[in-house]
Amino acid sequence: MDKNRMEAFSDGVIAIIITIMVLEMKAPHGTSWKSLEPVFPAFLSYILSFTYLAIYWNNHHHLLKAVKEVDGRVLWANLHLLFWLSLIPFASAWMGENHFAQIPVILYGIDLLCAAVSYQLLVQALLARHGRESLLAKAIGKDVKGKISIVIYILAIGVSFLHPLWACFLYALVAVMWIVPDQRIERVLK
Repeated sequence: MDKNRMEAFSDGVIAIIITIMVLEMKAPHGTSWKSLEPVFPAFLSYILSFTYLAIYWNNHHHLLKAVKEVDGRVLWANLHLLFWLSLIPFASAWMGENHFAQIPVILYGIDLLCAAVSYQLLVQALLARHGRESLLAKAIGKDVKGKISIVIYILAIGVSFLHPLWACFLYALVAVMWIVPDQRIERVLK
């Protein structure tokens, strides 16, 4: 099957997720700088979540540039990823509106972990479709950064039980690791 339909659908879903997230942000009552204080945690949560969605969109785009076609297994793996990404607005809003309280931070981390694992499953489905000698396989390599991200998410979820803000720092650390789009695929395609 052609990959274009899956790519267009994914782009649309991610755009809707971002739109939902921004629509959830409520403007403060008042016109002073001080009136922004109550919404500041929600704004920080939005920034982190927007960054994550941008990273996934970028890497998904690069990933699909390295493949020629998809199959049913890839379509379901992609939908699995989109499911976890679609929960980011809920987890992000809950975390921000509750000033990074323990349980919302844990749920946010679980969502990020599930999204990362589902992205790995999508990569594995694409590798199964295109083979271990494909351009994609050469580009992905051992995917050390992807594996480190999963380990940091697990660590951050554990840290959430002790100090939720430290866990948020670890979530932000993973985002910083991925802020530059995945260059491995661009290098191989050139």
